[in-house]
Amino acid sequence: MKKKIVLAYSGGLDTTVIIPWLKENYDCEIAAVCVDLGQEADWKTIKQRALNTGALSCVIADAKKEYVEKYVWPALKANALYEDKYLLGTSTARPLIAKVLVDHARRVKAAAIAHGATGKGNDQVRFDLGIMALAPELEIIAPWRTWTIKSREEEISYLEERNLPVPMRKEDSYSRDDNLWHISHEGLELEDPAVEPVLDRMLKMTTPPEKAPSKPAYVEIGFEKGIPVSVNGKKMDGVNLILTLNKLGGEHGVGITDIVENRVVGMKSRGVYETPGGTILYYAHQELEHLCLDRQTYAFKQTASQKLGEVIYGGLWFTPLREALTAFVDATQETVTGTVRVKLYKGTVSSAGASSPYSLYNASIASFTTGELFNHADAKGFIRLYGLSTLVRALMQKDFGKRKAAAKAGIAGKGKTGMTDKADHGDKSDSKSRGVAG
Repeated sequence: MKKKIVLAYSGGLDTTVIIPWLKENYDCEIAAVCVDLGQEADWKTIKQRALNTGALSCVIADAKKEYVEKYVWPALKANALYEDKYLLGTSTARPLIAKVLVDHARRVKAAAIAHGATGKGNDQVRFDLGIMALAPELEIIAPWRTWTIKSREEEISYLEERNLPVPMRKEDSYSRDDNLWHISHEGLELEDPAVEPVLDRMLKMTTPPEKAPSKPAYVEIGFEKGIPVSVNGKKMDGVNLILTLNKLGGEHGVGITDIVENRVVGMKSRGVYETPGGTILYYAHQELEHLCLDRQTYAFKQTASQKLGEVIYGGLWFTPLREALTAFVDATQETVTGTVRVKLYKGTVSSAGASSPYSLYNASIASFTTGELFNHADAKGFIRLYGLSTLVRALMQKDFGKRKAAAKAGIAGKGKTGMTDKADHGDKSDSKSRGVAG
């Protein structure tokens, strides 16, 4: 009986090459699995391509709803970023793909799961850790870590030599990953950090900012417990909400990120990410938190958010730490309910107002006009207590300075007295000498 291998199949260059390679190197049957996370894809064509290339079967798993609700929203509620810029589009998708692969492998009784992540990339870590956490008994096959192919050009030649269709043009060989949340681009001119990206050629859902409309657009987003639920007053499910904001943000050039990031494996890499809807949501969500969270909670949440971004980026989704961080974030979101209005203009997002029934902003206190809840005279005592350590240190330094000056003066005086005594003694000696001699 042939070994059955489940392959994470995207229809792109890497996974298209992997099908014939697996058949040439293993006595196996390949069950291809495409995970639909909202990427722009012709699934009928992709499925046929997998079968034409040698797969025994190919299934399309629609996981968009689960992706948004179980993976994207937790990252959004945390405002989790990696290295201050990356909105974790690929990072949040990989653990769910691993979960879908494991579920299918168990259904078809496969012995192994294969994926097309490279030996230099982050995705191999995310896939492997996800599979290990959910199905430690399954073998993991990652051809990029074992085959002799060294480049995308060699992959194209591999297919051409076997008269198999190449799913891309040579001149457009960016390495891309896309889903409902984002599109990532790597390769070509991006491999030189000194070169400006060719946005007109590269971008798929975002207008270059300089070509965006000259008239701004205003968007109002409603949130319930940190989760976006409406756009411009219209209730929407998560998938349609993101699609709507992708369109609006994309038209106005919002959400283009060019970053040189530190990969999990230790090297730096450069990528350009398109995350128009996500950029709008992150900004709006943070504006609402500024209104609804107290200072101490917000400050600690920033620390937790940074750590969660690192955990998700590093493929540690199925871990106690990720679960604990997410639980903390969920607790902070109980009052993050309200609406935020933002302005989109030539690649930028700016605030145009926010409101919440849980707002901690109190006009009676904050206004320059003295309200009944605030007495300006109270500030004196508060400042004295708040700055007590500063005052104590200043008094210590002042006292220390006086003592140091006094000690210095004493040493100087003692030195001067000694010199005078010596001179007087010398005069007396001379007098005696003169007297004796006389």
